Amino acid sequence: MRKVKAQRKTKEVDITLELNVDGTGNADIKTGIKFFDHMLLTLAKHGLFDLQVNAIGDLTHHVAEDVALVLGEALSKATNQGKGIKRFGSAYVPMDESLARATVDLGGRPYCIQNLRFLQSKIEDMKTEDMEHFFESLAQAAKANIHVTVLYGKNEHHKIEAAMKALALALCEAFTVEPRLGDRVPSAKGVL
Repeated sequence: MRKVKAQRKTKEVDITLELNVDGTGNADIKTGIKFFDHMLLTLAKHGLFDLQVNAIGDLTHHVAEDVALVLGEALSKATNQGKGIKRFGSAYVPMDESLARATVDLGGRPYCIQNLRFLQSKIEDMKTEDMEHFFESLAQAAKANIHVTVLYGKNEHHKIEAAMKALALALCEAFTVEPRLGDRVPSAKGVL
């Protein structure tokens, strides 16, 4: 169940995705948005997820949003209803002058708080608002609580890359199997 295939086909996008949360960081990303490809590759490499994404779409915004929805759906399925996983993860990542923090709860309660401190409207070939929308859509579809903060930084590329690396490490930790749990769910309620 920790290997998931997901797809989304609408009048605006055609996306196929394969995810293995027990991977080694192998990735093949094709979205047509160079900076977004770089960020998804970064997520896979540092989260140690094997990830394949093929996305075609009419607009950059639609591609970013719908890839987030498909990836979030795959992450949600990969939790196996929370059985045996740590559920929580957090990480700090520096990148040159920037420092980012990400915290994650895969507990089934979607919420996204972000403070990315963008000063520009665009990074390379992608609007910064599309990256913000990516995090929101990812949290909703993954049914995860995601908090991503850039504590400081000057370079927009460095800030968002540090944030994506921190998210990758936090997700990797949250998906870690905790042997002491066995097949139990890490919740006082008994379910996520």
